[in-house]
Amino acid sequence: MESKKVWFVTGASKGLGLSLVKKLLSDGYRVAATSRNLSDLSKAVDHHSDQFLPLAVNIKNEESVHEAIEKVISTFGKIDVVVNNAGYGLLGGLEELTDEEARENFDINVFGSLNVIRKVLPYLREQQSGNILNISSVGGFTGSAPGGGIYCATKFAVNGFSEALYSEVKPFGIKVTIVMPGYFRTNFLSEGSLAVPKNQMDAYQNVRDMVNLHQNDMDQQQAGDPEKAAAAMIQVVSDPNPPLNLFLGEDAYNAANSKIAAVQKDLESWKTLTTSTAFE
Repeated sequence: MESKKVWFVTGASKGLGLSLVKKLLSDGYRVAATSRNLSDLSKAVDHHSDQFLPLAVNIKNEESVHEAIEKVISTFGKIDVVVNNAGYGLLGGLEELTDEEARENFDINVFGSLNVIRKVLPYLREQQSGNILNISSVGGFTGSAPGGGIYCATKFAVNGFSEALYSEVKPFGIKVTIVMPGYFRTNFLSEGSLAVPKNQMDAYQNVRDMVNLHQNDMDQQQAGDPEKAAAAMIQVVSDPNPPLNLFLGEDAYNAANSKIAAVQKDLESWKTLTTSTAFE
């Protein structure tokens, strides 16, 4: 039965992860969900039944991740769907951001997901089935906005390892989908989900404008409905042939098409030079 599938969702106390967990539970799925703070998660979800397993997990710590997955297996007997959703936004110019700030964004957004993937794959391979949804961003496909360099770099990394993972696990019946949302009306642009550099530079007015736009003008004005995003992810998992690339939101659709057109233009405009580099 589709409703009996077991979902494992990281970063579930807010944002798209929270919307997804609530939707899954209301639809009768069994859900294991993680957050750094267990009380925040339990308060946000507010669901008390054998269907729901809240877990406090530090996704940067491999042992913490391993213990969580073992707990899910011992509780529900299996894991069918893994959603690597934990992450946070970072807006700042490349010159402004310290090495520590940049690495922390990679530690959560990239290496945290890799920790989960490494620890869960033995179970998925053994059962010869499963879906992995890696929550990226349209910023993992096009990174042209000033101030988005490091965040987009983390999401480009997610896209890159997910494409390789897609090919690696296909022989085991495991399916991989990169979910690339545009702007959805969650608390993603709020304090605690969107970080900025400690040392901001007035010289980068375009970056300051972008930060102000996101923190003040766009917050809670996003066009995307998180409940519809959650339903879309559930629909994709129920499909026997889910896509590798799933863009969510008309803004994401338009931004992706613009990037594709720009790359195509450069390819054709510089084709002669591009193809002139072989030995005669």
